[in-house]
Amino acid sequence: MAALYLGLSQNAAAATASELFADGNRLFRDDLYWAALLRYEQASEAGMDTPLLHYNTGVAHYKAQQYARARVSLIEASRYGPLQPISHYNLGLNGYAQGDFDEALRWFRRAGDQQQRDDISRLARRAITQLSRELALADPIEVPATIREREREFTNFDLRARVGVGIDDNVFRSPSVSYVDLSDPGQPLVTPNVQEGMFIPVSLYAKYQVNSLENEGFFGMYRLGGRYYQDQNLSNANEYLHELGFGSEYRRRDESRERRVYSAFKFAQHEETYYDRDTGIERDSGGVAIGDRMSYIRYGPEFWMRETFGRFSIGGRAKGQLWNYEETLAVPEYDHEYWEIGVNAQYRFTSTSLVRLRAEYNTRRFGDRPAYELDGTQPIGNPTIRYDYIEYGIEARQRITRAMWFGVTYARTEREDRHVGYNNYFRDNYGAQFHLSFGDRFDLDATALYRIYNYQNAFAFHEPAAGRKTLESATGTATATFRMTDTLSLVGEYQYRDVVSSDTRIEYARSLILLSVRWVQ
Repeated sequence: MAALYLGLSQNAAAATASELFADGNRLFRDDLYWAALLRYEQASEAGMDTPLLHYNTGVAHYKAQQYARARVSLIEASRYGPLQPISHYNLGLNGYAQGDFDEALRWFRRAGDQQQRDDISRLARRAITQLSRELALADPIEVPATIREREREFTNFDLRARVGVGIDDNVFRSPSVSYVDLSDPGQPLVTPNVQEGMFIPVSLYAKYQVNSLENEGFFGMYRLGGRYYQDQNLSNANEYLHELGFGSEYRRRDESRERRVYSAFKFAQHEETYYDRDTGIERDSGGVAIGDRMSYIRYGPEFWMRETFGRFSIGGRAKGQLWNYEETLAVPEYDHEYWEIGVNAQYRFTSTSLVRLRAEYNTRRFGDRPAYELDGTQPIGNPTIRYDYIEYGIEARQRITRAMWFGVTYARTEREDRHVGYNNYFRDNYGAQFHLSFGDRFDLDATALYRIYNYQNAFAFHEPAAGRKTLESATGTATATFRMTDTLSLVGEYQYRDVVSSDTRIEYARSLILLSVRWVQ
């Protein structure tokens, strides 16, 4: 698909501006898009401010792969009635070029539904049909934010921000019932204090990319995520993460084949307070404060790739990280190495259904924490902990209509405690996802995940008298998004998590309700 360009003559009040505009059109026809953009900018500075200037500027940005700027100019041009159909169609092409299929469909549908230009309407409907076939080739949405980040590539600048207000009915993840703490020699009766409060969730993502090669771009990125509680008594629950990264993205595509490669090095800083979940008070050991124990810095490279051949695609990923936690002399530190490698394969049965298989291996190797013995003790002189994980998973997705799809997942995880096997377990993971769009402005998304752990040797409270440790968890989310403008959205979200265990210390139920404003540039 190629962008539609208008090279009409333009009557302008200023002859110089008109000449610059005409010269820009000539340069565009000679495929000199950067030079054409310079002329259009000079025409604007000379006083020209017409819908056709905005339109041709947008198409030139599109041709130069400056998709974010193309979007701004084409939206401006679409406010002029006669240019609206063709502007909407080219906005669809612009979204498609970025890999943002939802954005592309939204604009193609607007272009297809209009009655002014039958030729544009036919082109838009054809594009919708082609794009609907390709939608099933996209990676299954495991973490929507992550996938959206990967799909909006080959842009010069991407900026997203979100801020809002939320209600948390169990801030410190406290058990809801009293229990006897069998890990304490005195076996005291503990009555947790379940506390609720309001918080402000914030997130920011910025990415700048230089497209110096035909199929490859180099980028720098920054990410901030945090949660800040308004009540000073709940401030121990505050946490935030800063992350910086740089790397490259490669994408090459023809009619039936696509290759994508992503590589980056990332550095992150995470701050949170290590608190007593029964009270929310900062923990100490022998009178020494250890509230900083869970704060860390991590850094390392990551890589993923995908190769698509028609209906079939294969991919792989790898990651290596060093996690450096705050030094705590009173207790062992959580410093460790993390390594991960995985492969996946996906097959598209029809234009609306697909299945994806994956296999992953990862390992966490601690530098200071001693391993557990089979009786639940953790002698200081023991070798340090090493946990190895192997996971196999399958995911199936089915699109019902253009506006609705659902997916189901299953994964089997095995963890091996490499010392004597005390913390070995098998875990079954059952998941589901659902998406529904109402027109161009309203989206509804829902996810559910149930996990059941089968510990082979571990005891509740690490105490043999308490019996075998059991653990189950259920998580659900529902998100409603209303797009007020092309850059501003209102997002409402509900999250629920329920953890049940024979180790009562880690049981809790928690609900969060959030309302936020999201801005995307």
